[in-house]
Amino acid sequence: MARMIFPNLPVTDLAKATDFYTGLGFEKNPQYSNDVCSAIVVSDSIVVMLLQQEFFKGFLADGDTPHLTSDAKEVLNCLSCDSREEVDSLVQKARDSGGTVYHPAEEGTPGMYAASVADPDGHIWELLYMSPEAMAGQEG
Repeated sequence: MARMIFPNLPVTDLAKATDFYTGLGFEKNPQYSNDVCSAIVVSDSIVVMLLQQEFFKGFLADGDTPHLTSDAKEVLNCLSCDSREEVDSLVQKARDSGGTVYHPAEEGTPGMYAASVADPDGHIWELLYMSPEAMAGQEG
């Protein structure tokens, strides 16, 4: 079996969060979704689990709480894109789906074009396109 990743994200409003991710073009898997959880299929190996805050809390050790009400950031998720245009398209879709631009698009390193968006609960997603030359280490 191929290795997969299932980021579990606490959310305050499951419907709003689900609308954000489906608005990016990802699909909700109804088999693993219910009234407290949405399974959002990003790819064959990535499924983002959106968990209502209280449901998410049930997976934490006693005394720990979901990290939703702070400006502090613990994780920056990075999703690869196939082109600069896909980065820009996903940024626009994020805005249209209730998210915000966390960091505007730029080419900070030659051949690497990226932007970051925040979902309605403040979870950050970096959207990154790396040119074939940058991936081969030929730029810079």
